[in-house]
Amino acid sequence: MVWLGIDLGDARVGLALSDPELTFAHPAGNIRVYGDSFQALDEVIDVIEDESVDHVVVGLPLQLDGTEGKSAKKARRWAANLDKRIRNLIDAHECAIEQTPTIALVDERLTTVSAHRQLSQANVSGRRHRPVVDQQAAVVILQSALDGADNEGAA
Repeated sequence: MVWLGIDLGDARVGLALSDPELTFAHPAGNIRVYGDSFQALDEVIDVIEDESVDHVVVGLPLQLDGTEGKSAKKARRWAANLDKRIRNLIDAHECAIEQTPTIALVDERLTTVSAHRQLSQANVSGRRHRPVVDQQAAVVILQSALDGADNEGAA
């Protein structure tokens, strides 16, 4: 069992994968999207297929007051498009994915701030943050989902 975390951005879409035991999230790279995160859908599907992902966690960028703005609506559309595209590929037998992974949206408020803090604590210089902050934000998103699932299972 492997989970995929996704941080949608305008320049890059950050990816993180879990270990099979669903304990830790680790960076899995970025996809350059040049202002349109929907360009990343096919590459994300390739990762889902290659890594046998059965659960996808997409960051939902809520506003600080918890309401949804334009970015959150875009994340919802993106996740719906991912789900639809995977279902169409499965129906057409055009991929190795046998079952559509569960796709969940997770509150990602302040994950980029947390990612920058973690990179600084790891002695990554400030100017080197930009290329890796999206995948680190995906790690934060995925790790919070893994920790939440673990707490639900323990309850």
